[in-house]
Amino acid sequence: MASATADLRPSASPAGAKPLVRVENVVKHFPAGLGQSVKAVDGVSFEIREGETLGLVGESGCGKSTLARLVTQLIPVSSGNVYYEDVELTKLRGEKLRQRRRQLQMIFQDPFASLDPRMTVGDIIAEPLDNFGVVRGRSRNKRVQELLRLVGLNPNFNNRYPHEFSGGQRQRIGIARALALNPRLVVCDEAISALDVSIQAQIVNLLEDLQRELKLTYLFIAHDLSVVRHISDRVMVMYLGKIVEVADSVKTYSAPKHPYTKALLSAIPVPDPKIQQGRRLVELKGEIPSPLHPPSGCRFHTRCPIARLPTPCAETEPPLEEKLRDHLAACHFSSDV
Repeated sequence: MASATADLRPSASPAGAKPLVRVENVVKHFPAGLGQSVKAVDGVSFEIREGETLGLVGESGCGKSTLARLVTQLIPVSSGNVYYEDVELTKLRGEKLRQRRRQLQMIFQDPFASLDPRMTVGDIIAEPLDNFGVVRGRSRNKRVQELLRLVGLNPNFNNRYPHEFSGGQRQRIGIARALALNPRLVVCDEAISALDVSIQAQIVNLLEDLQRELKLTYLFIAHDLSVVRHISDRVMVMYLGKIVEVADSVKTYSAPKHPYTKALLSAIPVPDPKIQQGRRLVELKGEIPSPLHPPSGCRFHTRCPIARLPTPCAETEPPLEEKLRDHLAACHFSSDV
């Protein structure tokens, strides 16, 4: 994927930019029977600055999608606070929350499952407009055609059904639906992972163009670290329900301060065989612990190559703190990474 390895774009949002979203000590536990609970998100705090793209990476099952749904209030928090423009979303109910949701939209992972096969493309894109009574009649149809044109589709396709489109085209329809209400924050939950590699580059470029044109803010969740590096201003790394590192994308990739981040980066393949042959893969021992019974202390200590046992790694949870300017990490021995 050529575009994913291009030079990093200049940061769209300086470090001093105003936070659009603040998440403070958010917890989400799902009941699992017999008095147990899955600790999907367990005490997470971060902010999304206005106009930036914040990348979120981590292994499957670490809580990324759950966190995305907590930010958009698609599911309620167990505890903690989510603020949008200094308004606490977790305290809102009914119509007040519904009106705030206009500004928080989501692009889902699977373009085949996220579109109703019984509805036309025009009705799918217009559904948010209908729900909020924004436009009707000719204005509704005009808005749908504008959105189709905006995402690179023929505006006359509005009477077709989802099965008549390819995966990449369906995802463009999903993007058009997310933009229908002119949101400020768009959460991209693995928005390109179900697509062919050749199509991924087109969707990433489209998202960047839309961000510049519409002044959007993104929370971009992905498995492909090379794509995250390309599109993100800052990168946030998640492990077993915890944020373990947050930094500018250049700093994250050039000088990680957490051993888990370093292990993830070492797994990114390099297209040059000579360089790839000389690289050292950081191997993580063991399996990811169960979120039912996460390890004590640092949750990564059971797989960490630099852990010192039993103390402090197995007994004391490291705080997510600033190791360098605007570079946060949760590691007792970040200087050894």
